[in-house]
Amino acid sequence: MTPFAMMNLKRAIGTMLVPVLLALGGAANAQENAIESISANQQGANVVVNIAMKNAPSKPPLGFAITNPARIALDFGATSNATGKSAQEINLGEVRGVNVVQAGERTRLVMNLKRPAPYTTAIQGNSVVVTVAGAGAAVAQTAAAPVSTPAQAAAPRQTLRNLDFRRGSNGEGRVVVDLPNNAVAVDVRQIGNKVQVDFMNTGLPETLRRRLDVTDFGTPVQRVTTSANGGNVRMIIEANGQWEQSVYQSDTQLVVAVRPVKEDPNKLASGPQGYRGEKISFDFQNIEVRAALQAVADISGLNIIASDSVSGSLTLRLKDVPWDQALDVILQSKGLDMRKNGTVIWIAPKEELLVKEKLELEQRAQISDLEPLKSEIFQLNYQKAESFRTVFGLDATGAATTDTRNRVLSKRGSAIIDPRTNQLFVTDIASKIEDIRLLIQKTDVASKQVLIEARLVEANDGFSRNLGAKIGFNDMRALRGGDQGFGIGGNNRVAIGGNLLGVGQDTLQTPDKGDAYTNTTMVNLPAAAINGINPSSIAFSLFSSADNRFLNLELSALEADGKGKIISSPRVVTEDKMVAVIEQGIELPYQVASSSGATSIEFKKANLRLEVIPQITPDGNVVLEVDVSKDSKGDETRAGFAINTQHVKTKVMVENGGTVVLGGIYQQTERTNVSKVPLLGDVPVLGYLFKTQGRESAKTELLVFITPKIVADRMTSGR
Repeated sequence: MTPFAMMNLKRAIGTMLVPVLLALGGAANAQENAIESISANQQGANVVVNIAMKNAPSKPPLGFAITNPARIALDFGATSNATGKSAQEINLGEVRGVNVVQAGERTRLVMNLKRPAPYTTAIQGNSVVVTVAGAGAAVAQTAAAPVSTPAQAAAPRQTLRNLDFRRGSNGEGRVVVDLPNNAVAVDVRQIGNKVQVDFMNTGLPETLRRRLDVTDFGTPVQRVTTSANGGNVRMIIEANGQWEQSVYQSDTQLVVAVRPVKEDPNKLASGPQGYRGEKISFDFQNIEVRAALQAVADISGLNIIASDSVSGSLTLRLKDVPWDQALDVILQSKGLDMRKNGTVIWIAPKEELLVKEKLELEQRAQISDLEPLKSEIFQLNYQKAESFRTVFGLDATGAATTDTRNRVLSKRGSAIIDPRTNQLFVTDIASKIEDIRLLIQKTDVASKQVLIEARLVEANDGFSRNLGAKIGFNDMRALRGGDQGFGIGGNNRVAIGGNLLGVGQDTLQTPDKGDAYTNTTMVNLPAAAINGINPSSIAFSLFSSADNRFLNLELSALEADGKGKIISSPRVVTEDKMVAVIEQGIELPYQVASSSGATSIEFKKANLRLEVIPQITPDGNVVLEVDVSKDSKGDETRAGFAINTQHVKTKVMVENGGTVVLGGIYQQTERTNVSKVPLLGDVPVLGYLFKTQGRESAKTELLVFITPKIVADRMTSGR
């Protein structure tokens, strides 16, 4: 073959290989790296997982952790799965196994754990090393940077800048730490009633080496102790009661929040107040905001749409926080806001959302000004059409009022109220017509009725007893020698209070009533009558001979015992929240004098009156405003009759068909009256002959019972 022919052949082969090489180069760019193998070994209590890559990665993969179920997820961008399998068993320490899933140009590696455990990631050559801490062990911090130079080794160690404690709006204690940079490794653990926070490879200034007593803040946190621990800084947060902790980092600020947990006995579990998402852990270093939102979307299962104006990056470290709280932290750190519609969340800057909503409202207002009007007639069944006058903003003449605060019609709408047919004629846009239809459906319903039965029971028990005596003495003959006596009186007879002819006859006095004499006894204290009934008496004479009586004695006594019960039972039926009044009684006259001296007759009511306002509660009980009065005629006075009043006014809640005692009036009267002859009435035993004694005991009791019953809706039951 000639040299010229050989040159043409080489040129042709080169021309044919160019497209092949370009295709291979494009495939290499599409998948810049690949996971070739996964191996694991146990170092003490820790498990070290070595992920061998085809090329050395430029940065560690994005990772987050899930507590239930316990998992660690690592996302490798522009990486393929070259292991040839999607699952691999490990069963070392806390690690059960590893799943590798490729989606497009991204590969996710998920480690299934036995229980939640902290982890760290580092780059060693072409491998990514993941260290998973075992129970009671700390995660070793593996350096991922190249060998440091002497200048770097001589550089001063980074230290914490500030430490502060604050109380949150929900009563949580917040420990705020200012880090020297956003790359400080932090290990947070909960040990009993304490939270231990270790800041790796960090120094502590003397001003921050202290113990804070924060009991007075009223949070679960009691003390915060910060001290140096070798080359690290250890913070111990002591808390008491029921609480839970969460940790999140925004740029160079780390916040450890300890929240009180209010347990509900009706619930099996309770989460942080205000957040109910699945708990996750994030450890992002200078991650793009869009990537962080995508990680939250993968956990929550929601569809997150970010606006084109969402940009920037952040450093975020979250440990055991609900995913909705993590989303809230991301939005707040970048001044973003969200709008949720079903399972779709739209995220954009707050100003952009406000401008968009304002434009939508203005467009709706413009559409309502151009939308055609509709007319519709509404027939009211239970409510009066006049009750909608205020709702439509109409006055008594039907014209629109200036007060439009309660007006449901649009500015183009109008309404006509016809009280005769109880109808409403409404003209407005379609949306307002629909609002009025819903309003009428909710309000034009039959009101429930309530039967209220009141029972007033008045019982009285009275006892009275009166005792008295009369004593008379008379001698028709002279005490000495026949008619030759003391010569007392005109006929020379002795008479001391006899009851035959009387002292007046013996002393020749003039009778006071014809030929009768009333002063015939020397002790006249008989028993008094009770309620118009005269007492019974017994009389006898001592030392009587022939027509002459020496001593007369009359004893009288009366005892009365009475019991009575008066029951009044007024009943009334009324609608819900409507006043009902029922009364029965008489009107008594009384005299009224004017300033000029003229008098007139007016009347006062002495009635049994029941006034009640029922209100039916949603749970079927009845709230009653009750006013019960029972008046009766009292004593007669010069101006008329007095009125005895018994009144009860209260507000109570009673179950349907139940009975409640509103109140009782109990009166007891004890009275003893004694009339006696001085000295003689005080003699033991014999003193009863010289006095009259009365004892009275009265008991009166008034009880008021109320029983409400909701009347069944016949129309509803008929349907």
